[in-house]
Amino acid sequence: MNGTEAPIRVITYGTFDLLHGGHVKLLQRAKDLGDYLIVGVTTDQYDETRGKLNVRDNVMTRIANVQATGLADEIIIEDYEGQKINDIQQHNADIFAIGSDWLGKFDYLNDFCKVVYLERTAGVSSTQLRAETLGITRLGVVGTGRVTNSFIPEALKVSGLEFESVYNPRASAAQIFAENNGVHQHFCDYPAFLDSVDAVYIASPHEFHFEQIKAALENGVHVLSEKPMTLNAMQTEFLYSLAHERQKVLLEAITTAYCPGFIRLVALARSGVIGTIKCVDATYTRRAESPARELMSPYGGSVTELASTPLLAISKILDATPERTSIDTYTAPEGGVDEFSRINLRFEHAISSITVGLGVRSEGHLSVTGTGGSIYLPAPWWNTTDIHVRFEDPRRDQNYHFPFAGDGLRYAIAEFVSMIQNKRLSTYKMRPKDSLFISRVIEEFRLQNV
Repeated sequence: MNGTEAPIRVITYGTFDLLHGGHVKLLQRAKDLGDYLIVGVTTDQYDETRGKLNVRDNVMTRIANVQATGLADEIIIEDYEGQKINDIQQHNADIFAIGSDWLGKFDYLNDFCKVVYLERTAGVSSTQLRAETLGITRLGVVGTGRVTNSFIPEALKVSGLEFESVYNPRASAAQIFAENNGVHQHFCDYPAFLDSVDAVYIASPHEFHFEQIKAALENGVHVLSEKPMTLNAMQTEFLYSLAHERQKVLLEAITTAYCPGFIRLVALARSGVIGTIKCVDATYTRRAESPARELMSPYGGSVTELASTPLLAISKILDATPERTSIDTYTAPEGGVDEFSRINLRFEHAISSITVGLGVRSEGHLSVTGTGGSIYLPAPWWNTTDIHVRFEDPRRDQNYHFPFAGDGLRYAIAEFVSMIQNKRLSTYKMRPKDSLFISRVIEEFRLQNV
């Protein structure tokens, strides 16, 4: 550049997790395109909205690592979709540079500056570094039904997992599932299946959960269990004790518990922003195309199928043991299990109710009533995206919007993998006391109605 020419400004973006030689070479190539390099580093929240749930370093560490390369003349934060257009104009960027694995993705930015795709360094990636540093968890899935079929694409969004095996007592079902989903092995023998994996996702019918979880933990295998974990509190308590004894992760896969919006809801409610909480009401219904199986099984019904999620909300927000429980239920004409139920819980300083139903549709919402205001989540609140905090003076009202990727199961899977890799046996997102609260209420319901 001579004295009369304006400096060529280059802008590039990335997560830069576990900064490695490939990142540094990419930054150097971007730097060589001009005179001034601006580097955008994604925030943790933005990574989550993009379904990138396996980021190891926090944003401050990633910024410091980029800065330490000495290649960035300026570092900015990328926090939302579409920000690149604004940044290019605000920073007068002449060139947008990005790795060639995004080839064609950012051609639309040619309207604002020149777009250059840079070749990446072969054989080096953050995913590879995570695998080398933390290891790959060999995962097995138990059950081959609707829930398991949705689990596979969700789990593919989380690195650190390798689908090793599938178990179904019917060999033909296990084989078909393995072939259709690229799973390496299939078993109809449960002990042999457990020997092939480090961790399992259990999505079998409710009545098999306890014995399958118990056998897995005794075999030194981590467990992610579909809800409800068990149908009575004694079994749930026993399993958590066993997991602690064997130093294995045991986690209940209520997807809502791990979603960014729901975590924020609990924090808002418990912060006192709406005063003292007096009531929590939650409704969850499902108008399934064919609810017959859930209604015909003696272990099915609206409570065992759906109540775990609204009960989780009550457990997290009120964090107390109910003094009294009352239940009203409508039993399906065929099958003898509940089709529609309402459970009322009385606490020392608050009340709550949940309404669940199969084969029906209600305007499912969640509301939290406080002495100073209220919190309202519209349907489907269990896929928490929108939170409305309301006060007597509407000028104080606050509205929040949060990401919810896929069907939400990836958030639970990411937490499960993180716990295994970091040797954490518990998480505030889904505590043993939450699972115990849920199984205790379900047990009380079944004692009265089964």
